[in-house]
Amino acid sequence: MKALAFALALTAAGTLPVAAAEQVAKSPPSAPYEQVSKLVKLPDFIPGIGQLFVDPKTLPAGPFLAYDHDGALVSTIYMIPLKDLNPDKHFDDLAAPGGNVDHVSIYYNAGHPGVETPHTHIVLWHVSAKDEARVAK
Repeated sequence: MKALAFALALTAAGTLPVAAAEQVAKSPPSAPYEQVSKLVKLPDFIPGIGQLFVDPKTLPAGPFLAYDHDGALVSTIYMIPLKDLNPDKHFDDLAAPGGNVDHVSIYYNAGHPGVETPHTHIVLWHVSAKDEARVAK
């Protein structure tokens, strides 16, 4: 139930101004974002997620910007360590740099390079559920 409330809060938090969304609409986004595959040992494109960029200062949580094969932004992803999902920790003012959020997905990840500890992926999709296929392969 907390995860659902968290996702709803993210969606309701609003979006950044249009100018900010335009700066990240196409890959590569402007600084301070860097390509994740150049920071840690991950492929350039991860099926189901896409090509990731992040401001290294925001690790491990992000936001990570995810792009399809054509370089269009499809989602903003937060990777929240499970140890941080507790009553003492708050995640306020989480932004969706890509603008409007169509829907939210939340799922567990056991860990990977860059965020090695078990964590939750909170995916703010900027495209419809049908268009998620743009990063499926």
